[in-house]
Amino acid sequence: MHPAFSVIFLTTLIGAGQGLFLALFTGQLYSTIHLVEEQPGSFYAVGSALSLLLLIAGLGASFFHLGRPERAWRAAAMWRTSWLSREVIVLPAMMGIVFFYGLFHWAGWTEPFIVFGDGALPVDTTFVLGLLGVIVALALFVSTGMIYASVKFLEEWHSPYTVVNFMFLGTASGFMLAAAYSAWLGNNLVGFFGTWAVIATLLGLGTRTASLFRNASLKHQSTLQTAIGIRHRSIEQKSQGFSASSFNTREFFHHQSPATLKLVRNAFLVLVFPVPIALILLAYLLESPTLPIAAFALQYLGLLAERWYFFAEAEHPQNLYYQQIS
Repeated sequence: MHPAFSVIFLTTLIGAGQGLFLALFTGQLYSTIHLVEEQPGSFYAVGSALSLLLLIAGLGASFFHLGRPERAWRAAAMWRTSWLSREVIVLPAMMGIVFFYGLFHWAGWTEPFIVFGDGALPVDTTFVLGLLGVIVALALFVSTGMIYASVKFLEEWHSPYTVVNFMFLGTASGFMLAAAYSAWLGNNLVGFFGTWAVIATLLGLGTRTASLFRNASLKHQSTLQTAIGIRHRSIEQKSQGFSASSFNTREFFHHQSPATLKLVRNAFLVLVFPVPIALILLAYLLESPTLPIAAFALQYLGLLAERWYFFAEAEHPQNLYYQQIS
C-alpha cells in the first residue's frame, strides 16, 4: 500500500496522546495509594493539555487524507458496521474526557466523595474521569487497529498483532513522553514512568517482531493464476496495464525498492526499541534531565518509520496487475 503521511501522523500522534493520558492516570493511581509521591494539580493539568494537543493534532492530520473534508462528519453514520465510524465517535469522546480531567485538576476540584478501605483509596471526580478515560482509550486503540485488522484481503494487516501493536507502541510512546515531561519539570517520577515505558516498549518489541516473522512467511491466497483464472504454473507479468500514472498505480503501491523497505525496517527496529530503552537506563544512572526527552524524540521518529513500513508492507491484490513496470 501507499503510505499516506496524514494517516501516519494521525495514528502515531493519537497513540502518544492516549498513552500519555494512561501514564498520567497511572501516576495518580499510584500516588493515591501512596506508592509514589503526590503531584500538584498543575502536573496533571499541563500533562492533560499536552495529551489533548496530541489528539487534536492527530485529528487535524487526518483531514489531509480526505477528498471532501467538509463531509467528514458523515463518517460517524456507519457506527454499527464500520470501525472507522467507531473511531470517529470514540476520538472526540477521548478528547472530552482528557479536557475535563485536566480542568478538574487545574481548578482543584479533587475533594473525595467516597473513600474505600479506611482511607486507603479516596475517590474524587478526576479518579472517575481517569477510569472512564482508560476504558475509552482502550476502545480507541481497538477501533484504530481494527480499521486495518478487519481488511481480510490485506493479509499482512488481518491479524490480532495489528491491534496489540497499536496498543503497545502507543502506550510506550505515551509513557516515554510522561518520563520526558517529568524530567523537564525535574520531579522524581522519571524513573516511575520510564520503567513503565520500558515494559511497554519490550512488549511492543515482542509483538511487532512476531508480526514481522508472520508476514515474512505469508503465502498469499491471490496469485496471478487465481487473478486471471488460468492455472498454468508459469505465468509472468510483463506490463502494468497503464501507459501513464493512475489512481491504481499511485494509491496501492509504495514505489520503493526492496532495499529501501529493508532500510526503513531496520531503522524503526533500532529507534523504537533498543535506543530509547538504553537512553532511559542511562538517565537512571546519570540522573540526566535531557536523556528521557531524547528517548521520546527518537522513539517517536522511529514510530513514524514503523507506521510507514506498516502501510508499505501490505500487498494489495490489485498490484498483481499494476505493480510491475514493463
